[in-house]
Amino acid sequence: MPGLADEKYISFTTFKKDGTAKPLPTWVVGLDDGTLGFYTSSASWKAKRLVNNPKVVLQPSDARGKLKAGTTPVTGTAVVVTGAALDEITAKVKAKYGFMTKITKLLNTLGHIGKGKFPYGDRGVKITLDA
Repeated sequence: MPGLADEKYISFTTFKKDGTAKPLPTWVVGLDDGTLGFYTSSASWKAKRLVNNPKVVLQPSDARGKLKAGTTPVTGTAVVVTGAALDEITAKVKAKYGFMTKITKLLNTLGHIGKGKFPYGDRGVKITLDA
C-alpha cells in the first residue's frame, strides 16, 4: 500500500478545545526529513486548533473528505511552520499539484471578497507520524 505522501488527498483531523474532532480534506506531500506537510492559512481554524492541540489523525480520502475504503487512520503530531520549512512545503505542493495551486488560490481570493484579509498558504503544517 502506498504511503500517505503518495495520496492526492487525506482527511486531516484536528481537535477543538472540548475534544471534538474536526476532519478536513487536504493535499499532502512527503518532506525530505520523512515528515508530511501541506500549506494553509494562518487564519484557518486548523492552524488555530493546532496551537492548542498538536495531535492529529490522518487517513486517505477524496477531495470532499470521504474516507477511502480499506484504509485505516494514522495518528501523529503536527506543528505550524514558516520560513525555510514553509518554503520546502510550498515547493513540493506546487511540484505535486501544479496548476491546481493557482486555481485554489484564485478561488480562495474570490471566496473571501468582502470578508477581510484571509492569507493563502502563508503557513505550513509539518506532521510527524506516530511509530
